[in-house]
This record gives sequence, C-alpha cells and structure tokens, in this order.
Amino acid sequence: MAYLYLKAFHIIFVMSWFAGLFYLPRLFVNLAMADEGAEYDRLLLMARKLYRFMAPLALLALTLGIWLWMGFGFSGGWLHAKLALVTGLIGYHLYCGKLYRDFAAHRNRHSHVWYRFFNEVPVLVLVAIVLLVVVKPF
Repeated sequence: MAYLYLKAFHIIFVMSWFAGLFYLPRLFVNLAMADEGAEYDRLLLMARKLYRFMAPLALLALTLGIWLWMGFGFSGGWLHAKLALVTGLIGYHLYCGKLYRDFAAHRNRHSHVWYRFFNEVPVLVLVAIVLLVVVKPF
C-alpha cells in the first residue's frame, strides 16, 4: 500500500513541476517581447514567484522518485534512459533560473522566437519519459 501512495504522490509532484516547466518559458516569451516598464516588472514578478514555487515541487518529485527506485528496486535500460532525461530536466530547470536572473538584470540575449522553441523542450522530455515508464522498451 505504501508503494501506491508513494507512486501517486510522485506523479502528483512530477505533474506540478512540469506545469511550472511548461509555463515559465512562456513567461520568458512574453518578457522577451515586453518593453521596460510595468508590464515587464509584472511578468518578472510572476516568473520569480513561479520559479520559487517550482523548486520545492521538483525536490519532492525527485525525492519520491529516488525513494521508489531505492525502496522497490526498479532496474533496466528504460530506467537508465529515464534517469538521463530527468538529469537533463534538472539542468533545464536550473537554466531557467539563470534565464530569469538574466531578465532581472536586463541582460536577456534571446529573442521571443528562441524562447518559443525552448518552451517545447519539457514537452518532448515528458513524452519520452512517459513512454519509457509505461512501455519499458528495454
């Protein structure tokens, strides 16, 4: 029974983390298009609050994932591939923090078009992870 609760909460926190990973780069799109002023400041505030909210969700998702892995002994090539994708996702999350700090310091170097492509990365990672976990192809 503990396994099912751990798995359920792991999925809940992963979904919540992904919601932030989907929306934060969308805020970056809008920040890249905004002129300095009230709109820029409001978007920057939203981005900061979202990033700070996402961090505990990510930590809870990762902690429960490690607990499931270590406590219930999952193994296989699919798990190694998933862990590689999760590691990349952590890097993506941290890079979003760097991008936020660049916006806050008025040092953004990317166009709104770049952020539109950047915004698609977590979607592709989510598709790959779900396929690996459900299908376990190797």
